[in-house]
Amino acid sequence: QMQLVESGGGLVQPGGSLRLSCAASGSVWRINGMGWYRQAPGKQREPVAQISSGGSTNYADSVTGRFTISRDSAKNTLYLQMNSLKPEDTAVYYCNVNAQLDWFSTRNYWGQGTQVTVSS
Repeated sequence: QMQLVESGGGLVQPGGSLRLSCAASGSVWRINGMGWYRQAPGKQREPVAQISSGGSTNYADSVTGRFTISRDSAKNTLYLQMNSLKPEDTAVYYCNVNAQLDWFSTRNYWGQGTQVTVSS
């Protein structure tokens, strides 16, 4: 089992920056990948950025060049550095871990979400 707790959200003006953190606790057999998703009002949850167990990263087109995903394995923490924020980045941001439970099964774990509001 894993527990994920996000922090770092808030209100920021357009063009500003925020850094989200996701502290992971608990243990699983193996973590396949970690990522950030977001859900704006009236919209479906969408992927924002992912980082694999090997460290490779992938970003949504809308955030490429502005957001950076990283992790600190020693602290079991995932980060999302968000720069040049736009009003359309306003959403609840969720941390995700895809874990291998055994040879045959995987599970997605989710945090409770943190609100990011970009507005002047």
